[in-house]
Amino acid sequence: MGDAKCPGQNPQYWKAEDSVEVQCPNCKEIIEFFKDEPKRKCYNCKQEVVNPKVDFGCALWCPKAVECIGQDRYQQLLSSAKNTPAPDKHRTKKDFLLFEMERYFGQDTKRIQHAKKVLSYAEQLLEKEKADPLVVIASAVLHDIGIHKAKEKHESSAGKYQEIEGPPIARAMMEKLQFKKEIIDEVCKIIAHHHSPGEVNTANFKVLYDADWLVNFKDEFDTRDKEKLSGMIEKVFLTESGKELARKTYLRAH
Repeated sequence: MGDAKCPGQNPQYWKAEDSVEVQCPNCKEIIEFFKDEPKRKCYNCKQEVVNPKVDFGCALWCPKAVECIGQDRYQQLLSSAKNTPAPDKHRTKKDFLLFEMERYFGQDTKRIQHAKKVLSYAEQLLEKEKADPLVVIASAVLHDIGIHKAKEKHESSAGKYQEIEGPPIARAMMEKLQFKKEIIDEVCKIIAHHHSPGEVNTANFKVLYDADWLVNFKDEFDTRDKEKLSGMIEKVFLTESGKELARKTYLRAH
C-alpha cells in the first residue's frame, strides 16, 4: 500500500494531464493510463500496451519507492526508464546501479565521473584478475556514495567518514534492485574499508582498491619523478594487473 499523503502517487492529486489515452495497436481500443503506469493490458483484446508518456518522477529517486508502489511496479518503471529488460544479468545490474548513482549525486558531476572512471579501470582489471564481476562493479559504482552524507554529518569528506556513511546508502540501493544478500554484504564491507587496505584482503577488494588508485594516483604523487613514481606504484597497488596498468598509464611503460 502506498502512503496516502504522498502527492506523487495519490490519485486525488492527479490532474487531467496526468493521464493519457492510447490506442491499442492490435484492436484499436482506447486505453487510459495514469502517469505511473508503464504498461497495461488492453481491456478488449488483452494485449500488453506500453504507456508512451509514463512519468518516472519521484519513484526513481525516493528511498520509499518500493514500499510505496511495490517491487514489481518499481522494477517496471526502472526497466522502462533505462529501456532495458528486467535486471537479471550483470550488465543490466550495472546499468541500473549507474542510474541509481547518478540520480543520487544529481548535479555533482565530479563524483559521477570519478565513479565511472573507477568502474572503467575495474573492468580492465577484471579481464586479468580472478574476482567476482558483480561485486567489483557494484563496489566501483558505489564506493564513494557516502561522500555527501559525510560532509553533511561530519563536515568532512575524509575517507574514514565515507566508510561510515557509504554502506547504508549502498545497501538501500542494492536492496531496491534485488541484489542477493551475500553480494550486498560483501559490497558494503568493501565500501566500509575502501580507504583502509589490510582490513579486507579479498580479490574483489584488491581490484576495487587498485581501480580507485588508478584514478587518484596523479593527484597524490608527482608524476614527473618517474623513479619515485615507480617505487610508489610497487608500494600502493595490490594486484599485479593494477601495477602493470599503473606503469603503462603513468610511466608510459609498454
